[in-house]
Amino acid sequence: MISEPELEGGAPFETAEVLTEERAPRPPRPPRGRTPWLWALGGAAVASAVWGAGLYASGQRTEPGPDLGGYRAVDDLCARAELKGMAAVLGKRGSAGAGPEVADPVLEQRSCTVNFGEGDREQSVNVTYTLHRVTDPGPEFAARAKYSNLTEPVGGVGEQAFFGGQGEDGGTLRVLDGQAVLELDVYRTYYETEEGVVVEQGAPDLSGADVPLTQDALALLAALKK
Repeated sequence: MISEPELEGGAPFETAEVLTEERAPRPPRPPRGRTPWLWALGGAAVASAVWGAGLYASGQRTEPGPDLGGYRAVDDLCARAELKGMAAVLGKRGSAGAGPEVADPVLEQRSCTVNFGEGDREQSVNVTYTLHRVTDPGPEFAARAKYSNLTEPVGGVGEQAFFGGQGEDGGTLRVLDGQAVLELDVYRTYYETEEGVVVEQGAPDLSGADVPLTQDALALLAALKK
């Protein structure tokens, strides 16, 4: 009987090696009840965004402007400025022409020059109408008048009014009424001859110009509201 070499001193069988697959351990699950903070942070972020958007929108909101008291911009200042008081002093009304203007959301200004009389008696009355749409001209009105040499208070027209006279050469009246400022001035006209001699026009004495200017300012302020 043939013996098996394995049993007759041959090399013994090696013990079989068992391979096992080792898996990485799973991370522990967070305890229940800790997840709401994620929702809270998300909700806070959304609320913050909504609040910020609200602030931005409110910042874009246009605030209502001051009460203009019925005054508005006009394109026919010369037509509205009849100046009947000055016509009684200077003579028949003649030509009129619009001057520089400002048209802006915060400020409207119109100006006009009206001529009276004929020939060497021709004189001009200048009118300037300013409507302040945003800022209040009241607090600085008296100061501006003072530094323009308009130092004589005039009652019965607008909220405040000041006149600055130049004797028989005329003067300037400035009136504040709410957001509107009206200025009228008349001055004796001079011209220079070819020989370089300064000659005054034959206008009447304008030392009492504040009275007709005040009358015309009252009428014009009423016309500017129509």
